[in-house]
Amino acid sequence: MQTVAVLSLKGGVGKTTVVLGLASAALRRGARTLVVDLDPQCNATQTLDPDETEATLADVLENPTASVLKAAIAPSSWDGEVDVMVGSEELETLNEPDPGARRLEKLGRALAELRHLLADGELPYQLVLMDCPPSLGRLTRSALVAAQGALLVTEPTMYAVAGAQRAFEAVENTRDEHNANLVALGVVVNKVRTHSYEHQFRIQELRESFGRLVMPVALPDRLAVQQAQGACMPIHQWQTPGAREVSLAFNLLLARVLRTGSRGRHNAVTWPTDEAEAVTE
Repeated sequence: MQTVAVLSLKGGVGKTTVVLGLASAALRRGARTLVVDLDPQCNATQTLDPDETEATLADVLENPTASVLKAAIAPSSWDGEVDVMVGSEELETLNEPDPGARRLEKLGRALAELRHLLADGELPYQLVLMDCPPSLGRLTRSALVAAQGALLVTEPTMYAVAGAQRAFEAVENTRDEHNANLVALGVVVNKVRTHSYEHQFRIQELRESFGRLVMPVALPDRLAVQQAQGACMPIHQWQTPGAREVSLAFNLLLARVLRTGSRGRHNAVTWPTDEAEAVTE
């Protein structure tokens, strides 16, 4: 089970879009995926459209036991291969700026419990995607403590680039203080307009700051993304030219994330093969 925290410390850059796009690409590969919705806005939960659950992620963070964990997870409306640990507006009340080490570890304990369930033949997830809020409180920091990899999302604007830099510092600090196995998987540039001089300038600025961490696959700004999310559908099932372009980008991004993440010590995961890997090689 590979766990990835998707974050930015600037709102509106498309973290949830990246989480949902990666989940859609994983679904296409036949890899079972769990989306953990840590953002109190619950946009990922809304798009994945699960049935009502007896518990939510807020309950899991207070009491990370197997029974609560099971009660907070439901199949998405997409397919049986994508489940969601349901978000809640109550998460906002848990997002303390300085929660202490014991509270930061609770999400990691929940995911460890998930691994025990895996050992019993239950919930066979190959990928866990954690959608973080755009702030550095307990929720984002808990995800970084629990994750094997961190994926930073930005858009090519001045303020978003600054948010990516702050997010990278948070990843570095978490690795030094709490999670020595945390790997920075890369920086994803979202909502790119290829003919915009400003966007190209900001992408070059990101490359100067982050070097090879900037993903070679940028996500184009296409209306199809909002259309698919509004219809509660995976982007790979939204049949428009723009959707096909974005879907290919997510295929390549997922292959890159999995290849980078597999270099970690605890990330030995068998994945269904996909032609995107051959393309990115």
